[in-house]
Amino acid sequence: MKKLTTFREMLVLNTYWIGLSFKWNALHPIILPALLLNYVPDIQKNTYLGIFTFVGLVVATIVQPLAGAISDGWVSRWGRRRPLLVIGTLFDVIFLMILGWGGGLMWIFIGYVGLQISSNMGQGPAQGLLPDRVAADKTGTASGIKTFMDMTALIIASLAAGRLLDPNGKDASLIILVLIGVVLASAAVTVIGTAEEPATGRQRVGSYLADLRDQFRIDFHANSSYWWLIAQRGLFLLGIYGVQAFAQYYLRDVLKVENPVKTTGDLLAALTVALVVLAVTGGWLADRFGAKRILYAASFLASFGFVLLWLAKKPEMLVLYGSVLGAGIGLFLTASWALSNQLAPVGEVGKYLGLTNLATAGSGALARLEGPLIDGLNAAYPGLWLGYLGMFAFGAFCTLLSAFLLNRVKIKEN
Repeated sequence: MKKLTTFREMLVLNTYWIGLSFKWNALHPIILPALLLNYVPDIQKNTYLGIFTFVGLVVATIVQPLAGAISDGWVSRWGRRRPLLVIGTLFDVIFLMILGWGGGLMWIFIGYVGLQISSNMGQGPAQGLLPDRVAADKTGTASGIKTFMDMTALIIASLAAGRLLDPNGKDASLIILVLIGVVLASAAVTVIGTAEEPATGRQRVGSYLADLRDQFRIDFHANSSYWWLIAQRGLFLLGIYGVQAFAQYYLRDVLKVENPVKTTGDLLAALTVALVVLAVTGGWLADRFGAKRILYAASFLASFGFVLLWLAKKPEMLVLYGSVLGAGIGLFLTASWALSNQLAPVGEVGKYLGLTNLATAGSGALARLEGPLIDGLNAAYPGLWLGYLGMFAFGAFCTLLSAFLLNRVKIKEN
């Protein structure tokens, strides 16, 4: 089957990521923190949010590479990736309904963790579509389009969730309905518009478990650079996710804004403009100068951005200084994904790209453990907000240190 090379083809292939990004960027920084305030003590809000999301992201860390590996050997007339993508999307709808309308702390937890399972059941296989179907010399461009989709959805989600959810988080009905619609529509575009060859390889009747075991075998020695790239990605994102997770509570406690829900959405949307611009150009820059050079620049920009953010004492200053951080993240996302596609072993891309979630969801999970530490430091020294200061300092440290791990990543020669 002919590889995809045109902009339109790569746009259709990557449309799925609009729904995925819209969903998680509305839930994590805006909807979930607001909903939890109805059920948890104010002085422990960072702790509860951290524990909830930690559990969910640990589940995601496990499910995504499993689903990606399973899709590498999936037998179907519709291909390897799309059937699991469809199954995951349909279960997304069920768990979104539970999270939004179940009522009570336990139902929020069940809906959130279930959504992590279903979403990553689709995301793992979906990641294999790009290396499966896109021409090798267009990988950087396709990765840039993917990141552009992610970031555009982040802007829209931030603005929509901040306005469609009331400030007290009492009624999430409208935003949940919007999430369901966007998730279904974006998945449909990719599934219908991106063809796959029928997967008719191995027969799975008596030897299914043996085949599955073979798929999960990993050659660490032959792919050592890939593991260093995962470590670098994880460290960088560890710094980013800590600030993203607790930003709404920082605005509520330290800057004391009138409507933290709406302000969080507006700030995320504004900060993402720089991220989108750099994400799009990052694909071209990665193809022209090499992904490693772009990742070095991303690390230094992001670290400097964290320092500036702590100096901002008004929402307007956060927007200005945060654009530096956004630029670093934009360069990082595109270059990291391009390099991951380049280093993934041929024939096992679903499994290896799924393993990047060890860094993505794994670092997201670890970052949520900052919640109890933030609450503890804030309570120990009332009024100084040392917990939030530590959050920004840790972010700067992680993104800067990640640059040094790139020295261990060796690029394959063509």
